[in-house]
Amino acid sequence: MRDLFFGRDDAEHDFADGLLRQGFQRTLAYEAALGGRKSLIVGRKGSGKSAICAQLAHGGLYPGPTAELSPDNAAGDEIRRFDLQGLTSDNAKALIWRYLFAVQAARHVVDHAHRVRHGRNLRQPAPVRALRDFLRANGEDADVRLTDRLQRGTHRLQSATLSLKMFGVEASVQTGEDATEHTSEGARAMRQLDALEAGVRVGLDTLGCVAAGHPPLLVLVDQLERVWVADPDSHALVTGLLLATKQIARTYGGAVRCVLFIRSDIYDTLNFADGDKFRSDEVHITWTPEALRDLALARASLSLRRPLTHDELWGEVFPATVRGERTADYLARRSLLRPRDAIQFLTRCRDVAWERGHAKIHESDVMVATKRFSQWKLADLAREYNVGFPFLRQIFALFENGAHRVHRETFDERFAEIRADLHEAHAAYTEHLTAPAVVEALFAIGFLGVGRGDGVVYAGSTSLPVQSYEDDLHVHPCFRPALHCEATAPGHPPTDIERMSDRSSRYAHTSFLRNIAVTDAGFSVNRDVRLLAEADSAGQRLLRLLGRAGLPAATRTEMSGLLTEALENARASGRDGESVTTRVRSFAAALQALAATLTEAGYGREPVTLRLADEAWNIERVLGGMTGGGGSDSSG
Repeated sequence: MRDLFFGRDDAEHDFADGLLRQGFQRTLAYEAALGGRKSLIVGRKGSGKSAICAQLAHGGLYPGPTAELSPDNAAGDEIRRFDLQGLTSDNAKALIWRYLFAVQAARHVVDHAHRVRHGRNLRQPAPVRALRDFLRANGEDADVRLTDRLQRGTHRLQSATLSLKMFGVEASVQTGEDATEHTSEGARAMRQLDALEAGVRVGLDTLGCVAAGHPPLLVLVDQLERVWVADPDSHALVTGLLLATKQIARTYGGAVRCVLFIRSDIYDTLNFADGDKFRSDEVHITWTPEALRDLALARASLSLRRPLTHDELWGEVFPATVRGERTADYLARRSLLRPRDAIQFLTRCRDVAWERGHAKIHESDVMVATKRFSQWKLADLAREYNVGFPFLRQIFALFENGAHRVHRETFDERFAEIRADLHEAHAAYTEHLTAPAVVEALFAIGFLGVGRGDGVVYAGSTSLPVQSYEDDLHVHPCFRPALHCEATAPGHPPTDIERMSDRSSRYAHTSFLRNIAVTDAGFSVNRDVRLLAEADSAGQRLLRLLGRAGLPAATRTEMSGLLTEALENARASGRDGESVTTRVRSFAAALQALAATLTEAGYGREPVTLRLADEAWNIERVLGGMTGGGGSDSSG
């Protein structure tokens, strides 16, 4: 017990401690990413996405250079605020991701040319020198925080001040000498970025790395959940990232690859026109009980510094059985079949045994660990889906101190008792917060299973969501100890049908979230709340654009005051009896009026004038009932 160790909860510390590096399990998802067959790794929280990312970046098996991009809250805010007149929000955010990728590729070209001698020339080729000069001129030659790089990039793309003179296009892009002074912000930014990408491509072609068989630069993007807040701008942030990765393949050929790691609850809620173009790129991480048993064996052997067999691990280190069930099966059935769950459960068993002074893990140690692990997982589930389902803790309480097998009518009765309180506490969700919708959500996130055929199925083991006529509901075994609901309900005979197949608790992804009344990640908020959010987002975007508009200072101040007043009037909905719809429509009319005022003053081609008209049109479109991922946060 002193030496037994199964690893850390997070991939970064696990890799540093050596267990992830030495005991890494080479899954299908990892092999597909390593070999370049897949570029989109999708998995639930704790399924091993960051472990694959760390192994690709630092494990030593990928033969080429890598670059990691893991945005934090500050970086996410910078991308969410980035917008360009003339482009949809998705496409605007795709540009800033393309800029980040281009900078990484340019740095790679300069560094690679310095370290690897191509041909007999000692002097760097002119295209490589041009990229070096570009990096220096724009402050991108040093290692800086991602947030700082984003701040510089967003400012230069919005203001058309990206230094590109080393590529021979500075004047035409920045000063408008080729009659581009009346083009939109988006068009000017795209011209800048096209010039930069063309320069990088020429540098790569000059070195001839692909022809020479050099492995491509591998850009890894992870930890997107840290910047996800389930709003239209977050949706556009991730959608823009996906669009930018497609551009990489078209722009750099085989010289640069990108692999994205996205949590399934985020990916499954994306809704954009080109979504079907990523099907062949995606691979979903799934784990079987057998694979997790192999993971446990590898880590136990490494920590004890001697090879173990499965019989030794599950008969000497651990007890052979727990409550009459093989220990490995007992642990697998009471977890969500993810590496993080396995590590936490196994570690808790070890800690209990160590605290009790046991030389090996006893059945009683496993039983004590089971209760604590269940409490952890129940709290983790509520946190994992808190953004889209903020009421989960209150819903979980409906199953406490009862039976784990519940008839739908029983649940409906319990839900009816707290519905008024839920609607008061979560007023933004009242239109969709109903008993049937909650059952669908609980099934989709894996809390509930449903009796179907000769067993109980959970979300990851079936492509069919819970049906309205299916009444036999089961709390997942993982959560029963925490809720004290191990018993069987009266009227239901005792059953062990969940043991009949590993499929009963296998987890894949939560695509059923798309079938619930959801917008970005979870229950759909009420229409009035969505309308006010649209108005507020539009107002904030316009105020930012006014701040950098090429208008006289007095005009900017006047327009900002009028826009702020219109926004405050929209936010005041309901105070004098006017409906939210009426106030938001008035806000759209106010934007059109401001655009007309600027046009009459001779500023009709200014980006802010065009954006005012765009935002007014967009709000009118939403008022008319048209909705869709990314599109509701765009300008025409």
